[in-house]
Amino acid sequence: MKPTITLLLADDQEMVRVGFRMVLDAQQDMTVIGEVGDGRQAVDAVVDAAPEDRPDIVLMDIRMPHLNGVAATEAITAATDTKVLVLTTFDLDEYVYSALQAGASGFLLKDAGPAELLAAIRAVASGEAVVAPSATRRLLERFVPTLPKAGQTSTARERLEVLTEREREVLTLVGQGLNNSEIAAKLFLGEATVKTHVGHILAKLGLRDRVHMVVFAYDAGMVHPQG
Repeated sequence: MKPTITLLLADDQEMVRVGFRMVLDAQQDMTVIGEVGDGRQAVDAVVDAAPEDRPDIVLMDIRMPHLNGVAATEAITAATDTKVLVLTTFDLDEYVYSALQAGASGFLLKDAGPAELLAAIRAVASGEAVVAPSATRRLLERFVPTLPKAGQTSTARERLEVLTEREREVLTLVGQGLNNSEIAAKLFLGEATVKTHVGHILAKLGLRDRVHMVVFAYDAGMVHPQG
């Protein structure tokens, strides 16, 4: 049996927490170890706990009283190894981008089905990031125009200099929301080669995961609305 993934549910709507718990507790490899109704409680439940008692993942709502999900995510990821999977509405909450910058390992639409929710949790638990291509594209189209002058950060431009031309192409496509197989087809490469390029990009730029490749691509002005 796979090691149990421990989870904390952070959402101010009790019925949402009940629904998630019913799905999650039915899984042999997952256990919900707590529920909280606001961001401050989420931070306290993780940061103040002994390391062995901390959840592996927090399912974090964005809009909560006392402390929103962005601030809670930043506090948790800065102080602990607990990962955060942000929950957002179908229309994509305007705070999602900030939550990714704050250290979230991905975002999931609140109306995602059980299979998608479970796959996302298992992906994050295994060290991967959850960047659903369709949701990423909507995020791009909605929020890139409102971001502060993408590409005007000299630090981001300077960091790009360490990448090869091919790695820049791959990073741009990741930022546009393409997965490895789509990138391979577009660049006429093998999928394993694309995966290797992604690994090199993460290492060279000091990025944690694929989510933060997307965030970096935004900041560096490598992606634009309509891709």
